[in-house]
Amino acid sequence: MNVPFFLTTLLVLCSAQVVAPSERSALVDFRKKEQIPGWNAVNDGVMGGRSVGKLKFTDNAAMRFYGTLSLENNGGFASVRSGQLNIEMQPEDGFRVRLKGDGRTYIFNLYPKTRRMAFSYRAALPTVAGEWTELVVPLKNFTPTSFGRRVQDNRPLAPDQISRIGFMLSDKKPGSFALEIEWVRVAQAPNAGSQ
Repeated sequence: MNVPFFLTTLLVLCSAQVVAPSERSALVDFRKKEQIPGWNAVNDGVMGGRSVGKLKFTDNAAMRFYGTLSLENNGGFASVRSGQLNIEMQPEDGFRVRLKGDGRTYIFNLYPKTRRMAFSYRAALPTVAGEWTELVVPLKNFTPTSFGRRVQDNRPLAPDQISRIGFMLSDKKPGSFALEIEWVRVAQAPNAGSQ
């Protein structure tokens, strides 16, 4: 049976909407001044390192994370992190991030409500030098780490246990860096709620 062209096009469009993650809510939007407070830099100086990571809010409504990564004194990381957040999402969901980098791969950190020191769940954020891109990272793709090393923890990270988010550079390549982030949103998993 031949299917009319307009019906084929409609089916393709509908299926594309089902496959693509949809926006559930804006978690952090640096275009809104009320969401700017609470962010701070945490660098390897806390362990004797010499990396410098700073943040500022740009005129084009983005957070700029920039500085110099140093491997001296056993250093090698620079980071920024949010204040306390209330994250509403499902375990099947993820995060959509709009960013512009310098070609380096950054880390997206999720900090759980725990007393474990230097513990976070991490996912890679590759960037294209000088270009704004949007990346979607499913919650299930974040891996547990302590002091930068992957740890065995078979418990999945429950969304209601996430207290903060952050961004880090620790690629062992000394030199200057710059990353701009416009917003972070919760991305609904494909096919969520379609049953």
